[in-house]
Amino acid sequence: MELRLEKETALIEAILYLEADPLDEAALSRISGLSREVVKLALEALENRYAQEDSGVELSRIGGGVMISPKKEYWDNLKERYGKKNESKLSKAALETLSIIAYSQPITRSEIEAIRGVQADTMIRLLLDKELIRETGKKDIPGKPLQYGTTREFLKFFRLETIADLPKLDEKESDRFELDGQG
Repeated sequence: MELRLEKETALIEAILYLEADPLDEAALSRISGLSREVVKLALEALENRYAQEDSGVELSRIGGGVMISPKKEYWDNLKERYGKKNESKLSKAALETLSIIAYSQPITRSEIEAIRGVQADTMIRLLLDKELIRETGKKDIPGKPLQYGTTREFLKFFRLETIADLPKLDEKESDRFELDGQG
């Protein structure tokens, strides 16, 4: 069984290596033809192997899935050369708009503009193009404005497992992301 598990672990590793996006255990099971229990054991074996000092990669849990990525301590040295086009530098205005959306989602364009104090159309279009945000529905108020939220690509970009992994804001910082009279 041990040798068989090694082969199965190698198969899961090869799948993760070839995939650009995080995969959950169900997808890994479907692609590999292995049971979810075996996939889970293979992921644990990979996590243990990658935890060793002589490994430059780790399993990252992002948006409910798993992917192989460089260890965080090496990424700063590598991201300039190997970062994806989506990771090209975002302007200060784009990052500001993105953080408002991330911390206040779901949120409308007019709510973003009320917080930022400037028009947000261009930044919203840019973030939609980069697939860092998406339309999440319409707000139940007159005019039914679109609401925006972050995407799985956003989680990948910032190496977060869930939106709950965003850095916590102190009270002063948190107040900046609220509209007057709301919160």
